[in-house]
Amino acid sequence: MKTKANLQQEHQPDSIAERLKQPPKTQNVSDAVLGGIDGCVTTFAVVAGATGAGFSPMVAITLGFANLFADGFSMAVSNYEANKAQKEFTENLRKTESEHIDLIPEGEREEIRQIFANKGFSGETLETIVDTLTQDRKLWIDTMLTEEYGVSLTAPSAIRSALTTFVAFVLIGAIPLIPLMINTLSQMEKFVGSAVLAGLMFFLIGMMKSLVFAKPIFRSGLSTLFTGGAAAGLAFVTGYGLNLWFGV
Repeated sequence: MKTKANLQQEHQPDSIAERLKQPPKTQNVSDAVLGGIDGCVTTFAVVAGATGAGFSPMVAITLGFANLFADGFSMAVSNYEANKAQKEFTENLRKTESEHIDLIPEGEREEIRQIFANKGFSGETLETIVDTLTQDRKLWIDTMLTEEYGVSLTAPSAIRSALTTFVAFVLIGAIPLIPLMINTLSQMEKFVGSAVLAGLMFFLIGMMKSLVFAKPIFRSGLSTLFTGGAAAGLAFVTGYGLNLWFGV
């Protein structure tokens, strides 16, 4: 938590001017959290399902690593395509607004006027805002994108988002498989060890998320732990039920 003195220093005119010169920063915390949780759920769900079905640890290891890399790659590609599609959507809107400004400039000026009138501006102040914004074509289009369409102008790198997702998915997802590779443990000990590590990963991911977004640490950790645990429990019950039904 920043002190009042720190905040006052950061909000001095020179500090503000220097900060605003920098391009807006993007964050990949959400990609890491999503990849980590999904990776851990994916592999521990395999472990829980295989244990519930009565399969050997070797089957769980094989399925776990196969799912780890296949699902991690699939998720990374999906994240890449989603970010790329969002960027293309924004650029298409930018092109459309540019064409509208060329064809019906007064209509676009009226849109700006009504947008800021709805924010409470009127009279000379409103007209000054309209004149100022519409003198700069890029600023005019940017304003239309954010105010009319609600589009964020700060887009994360599609490649970086995909890599962050894949790395988090594989690294965190591999951890619940570690106890299964320890031959000195019994099958039940392997499952318990995997469950403990998976639970720890869920809790730590929740804590990391809370530190970044200034949320209560313990509550966020428990929330993520509950979410991951519910998914794993569903996998175990499914495997156990299939074993009873089909005699796998």
